[in-house]
Amino acid sequence: MKEGKKNTVGEYDKILREVREVMVAKNTDYGDSWRKMRLSSITDQIIVKVCRIRKLEESKEPPKISEGVDAEYRDIINYCIFALIKLREEQERRRNE
Repeated sequence: MKEGKKNTVGEYDKILREVREVMVAKNTDYGDSWRKMRLSSITDQIIVKVCRIRKLEESKEPPKISEGVDAEYRDIINYCIFALIKLREEQERRRNE
């Protein structure tokens, strides 16, 4: 394995662990509230996060309330995983009908 690829995989795994920790912490606070959401609502949440990132990147001032761009990206990753879970559940449900 090339060194560059090894570093990429290691960095990727590290970020996924961080993203998972955020999900577990938020799940403790909010429960599985995302499971009650429609897939389109999860998509809307991703769009909101993208808009926040754009606003933060364009702002010359540091955020007053936001946790920052990295937190928004972590949330997007988690919403994408939730969307994939819901898609798989829907596919499974259709197969069983």
